[in-house]
Amino acid sequence: MKYGKHLGLSFVALTLLLAGCNSSQVAQKQEPAAAPTQATAAAATTEKPKLDQPPVPMKIQREGNVVNIEMTAQITNVEINKGEMYNAWTFNGTAPGPVVRVKEGDIINFTLKNMDPSIPHSMDFHAVHAAPSKKFIDVMPNESGTFTYPANRPGVFMYHCGTKPVLAHIANGMYGVIIVEPKNGYPTDKEIDVEYTLVQSEWYKENDLNSFMNDVPKYVVFNGSTFGLKEKPLLAKVGDRVRLYVNNVGPNEVSSFHVVGTILDRVYLDGNPANILTGMQTVMLPASGGAVVEFTVTEEGDYSIVTHQFNHVQKGASAILRVTKDGKDNNTAPMSH
Repeated sequence: MKYGKHLGLSFVALTLLLAGCNSSQVAQKQEPAAAPTQATAAAATTEKPKLDQPPVPMKIQREGNVVNIEMTAQITNVEINKGEMYNAWTFNGTAPGPVVRVKEGDIINFTLKNMDPSIPHSMDFHAVHAAPSKKFIDVMPNESGTFTYPANRPGVFMYHCGTKPVLAHIANGMYGVIIVEPKNGYPTDKEIDVEYTLVQSEWYKENDLNSFMNDVPKYVVFNGSTFGLKEKPLLAKVGDRVRLYVNNVGPNEVSSFHVVGTILDRVYLDGNPANILTGMQTVMLPASGGAVVEFTVTEEGDYSIVTHQFNHVQKGASAILRVTKDGKDNNTAPMSH
C-alpha cells in the first residue's frame, strides 16, 4: 500500500558519523532550508543541500555542563544515488541529520522546530534516560517543542523521529548519530591520528510504507548516498591510527562492519569504553547498534570499508579510506571491491 506522496508530508550519521569529514577539517554547518508554505505543501521540497555530503557536526551552545541544541524537522530533496533524488523527511535538511557530540554528564536542552506543515514529528535520543510519553512526544506542524534530559552514559547512539509509524519516519530519512564522549576519554585517545563518523542506512521506494515493511532495500548506504564516500574518500596517511564512530540506523537490516586490508585493533561496542574487544575482523551491528572501531594503516592505497553482507555492498554500502604518504587525496581512481 502506498503511504502517500510523503505520508501526508511529514538527522545524520564525529567529527563526522559521517560526512567523511576529518575531525580537524569540520565542514561548515548547513543552514536549514526554508519551510515549505501551504501553497507548495503538495511538493514539500527544498533545494538539494549545498554541502557535499552529510552528516555535518552540529553546532551547540554550551553553558558549563548544559548544552543547548536546536534542530528542524523538514522535507528536503536529497541525492541518494548518482542523479537520483529522494523527497526525504529530514532533521536540518540532511539524511543523516547532523552529528550531535556532547560529554558524559551533560544536560541536554533540545528544541525541535517542526517546519513540516502536514504531520507531527518528534525526537527519540537513544543516549538518554527519559520517559518517552513525556520527553519524546510529537511536535505538531509549524510548532516547536523543548525537552531536557541528562546524557549520563558514554557511547555512539542513534537518534530518530519517534512519531508513529516510526518505520516510515526513519526509512524516509529522520535519523542521525549522537556521540556522548566518555568523561575520562577512551584509553586510546592519545594514539588517534584521524577520526570519522559513518552511518549505515537503507533506502526503499520513496515514501512507501508497504515497501518499508516488505521489500528488500533498493540501496544500502554509508552517510546517505551510494557515491559520496567513494567520490570523496576518507583520508589518512601511512602509519595513522584511525578511529571510526559507526552506527547502523537501519531501519531493518543488520551490518557486518568490516575494513578491508586491516584488522580492527580495538572495538568499543556501542562506543562504551567498558565494552572492549580486540583483534576483530568484523563487528556485528544490529539496527540502531553503534561502535567505536580503531585500526592502523601501514601501506599506501585504497582501503574499502563495507558491510560484509555483500549483497548490500552491491547496493551501495561501501566507502573508501585513501591512505597516502601525506594524508592528502592524490586523485587516483578508487579501487573497486
